[in-house]
Amino acid sequence: MEITNLIPHIEALIFASDKGLTTLEITEMVNNALGYMDDKISLDQVEAALEGITEKYSADFYPFEVKQSGGGWQFLTRKEFHKTIAQLNGDKFLKRLSAAALETLAIIAYKQPVTKGEIEAIRGVSSDYAVQKLLEKELIIISGRNEKAVGQPLLYSTSKSFMDYFGINSAEELPKIKEVLAEQLVEPTVMKDVHTENAKPEDVDENETEALVVTDSGELIVNNEQGEGEES
Repeated sequence: MEITNLIPHIEALIFASDKGLTTLEITEMVNNALGYMDDKISLDQVEAALEGITEKYSADFYPFEVKQSGGGWQFLTRKEFHKTIAQLNGDKFLKRLSAAALETLAIIAYKQPVTKGEIEAIRGVSSDYAVQKLLEKELIIISGRNEKAVGQPLLYSTSKSFMDYFGINSAEELPKIKEVLAEQLVEPTVMKDVHTENAKPEDVDENETEALVVTDSGELIVNNEQGEGEES
């Protein structure tokens, strides 16, 4: 079958499905529907058709697009229409996660599988309520038990709904911690000697200006603008 003839079948499947469809699932469904054909549709053909579909709906003309999210292909409305379609789902669609829930979800996402005790050790507070809310929203799942720990506590991991919600296909697509921290770099704090605070501008030597700097190892040192430094 020509790719142009295959595309409408794939579009119909993705549009009608209430969940994301993997490339393999699409291939099997198309072959089941077109069982009368001598040559079965190959995975490569479906992948080529999906490339054409994503390119087609990438145009700004459409208020939606076809994306692979949560491990499967879906029709998704563009983010600029969020407030418009949110009205169809009432307040439930507009509610956001609390800070506690977000903290807990972040820990689970990066440390999974993880026990509630480990979550609380990191947060420093009880996480019963946050974990329960995340379970109710189906953003996390109980993925087993830690059989090596006393009492064999439950293990928590992110769900397929979590990946779908954040538009990723696996935990590997989460931003790396170093990348997140790199966006939050703090400028050095300029230090002035006490005797120069009330001095006139012409009396202050610019070469004596110093700044606090933290090294890669976490050590605090004092650097002047000439590049010299000494431990403080």
